Amino acid sequence: MASPTNFISGIPTFIRQVRNEASKVTWPTWAETVRTGIMVVILTTFLGLFFFAVDSVFSRVVTFLLSLAA
Repeated sequence: MASPTNFISGIPTFIRQVRNEASKVTWPTWAETVRTGIMVVILTTFLGLFFFAVDSVFSRVVTFLLSLAA
């Protein structure tokens, strides 16, 4: 376990390292953000419709199989 003195003296070094790494971050442009958001909405809608269709098919198959058992 580190002593409190070492912990406190390491804080400025940690802050410098965080600032150094944060300066390397490249943020997306507004156009890239909008394009990515539109892509997410389209893919989410497509997957929602796909899974709705698959669920509907399985529901009908299970309902049919259960009607055979009755």
